Amino acid sequence: MMNAARIKDLSKTLSKFFFSNLLGTIVDTIVLWLFAHKVFGDDFYFWTPYFSVNVVSPVISFEFAVLTNYLCAYYLTWRGRLRLKTLSKFLIHYLKYNLTATGAFFIKMGFLLLFQHIFHWDVVVCNLVALLFSGSFNFVMGEWWLFRKKDKNNEK
Repeated sequence: MMNAARIKDLSKTLSKFFFSNLLGTIVDTIVLWLFAHKVFGDDFYFWTPYFSVNVVSPVISFEFAVLTNYLCAYYLTWRGRLRLKTLSKFLIHYLKYNLTATGAFFIKMGFLLLFQHIFHWDVVVCNLVALLFSGSFNFVMGEWWLFRKKDKNNEK
């Protein structure tokens, strides 16, 4: 059972996470729209239009969003939990973050494709709805694995 201080701390972290991921969502949405509607428009024939718009575009926008979200997570949301801030620690955390974000990406893509198939919404709308599910997964992974609190004796 959580005490009041832990609930307050978790609420504060969740609100920072929400606002920083809102920035990532904006980046994701803009990049997705650019690639789906401008780069891989109707005249792009390297891949099928469906694959270009509904798979390749979200992959590209995802990587832009991951970098944005990681920078926010590292320097804003969970900055107090990191004692050693070296380039190697930054890069190791980024690789771990990218791994968990990749898991969240598969969750997002599953829901995006499901919503697109069922409702025939625009890919950007499907992406925004799917981000609700993948964002929840990202928060859980960041809070309890990537940036979890450690003993004061253990360095992170």
